[in-house]
Amino acid sequence: MKEIVEYIREIILSVDSIIGEGVYWNAPTFFFTGRMKPFEPKEYKRYIVGFIFNRQDCIRMVFLRGALVSDAYKILEGDFKDDRKLVVFKSLEDAKCKEKELKNIIKELIKKID
Repeated sequence: MKEIVEYIREIILSVDSIIGEGVYWNAPTFFFTGRMKPFEPKEYKRYIVGFIFNRQDCIRMVFLRGALVSDAYKILEGDFKDDRKLVVFKSLEDAKCKEKELKNIIKELIKKID
């Protein structure tokens, strides 16, 4: 799965130079590094997407505000009470097939950051 993670990481970082990365919630997480208006920290407005490494058969990513983007991309999953949505990658080929949609979701979320 390491090859898939490295590939997805490069995709995310290539979307915009304003995306930073760090380890939050015990996994690599990507966030907006620009200036923002003050907000309630529990709204997680700065965070874009993070890896979830609790499965061995796939790579999952959580968009903490994924419900705010249009579902036209058809790769977002989950029906959570908060704004979270997941994307699941089962192989490197699957990641390559979802690359364009992943970039579009990230671009749309960046535009929605206050």
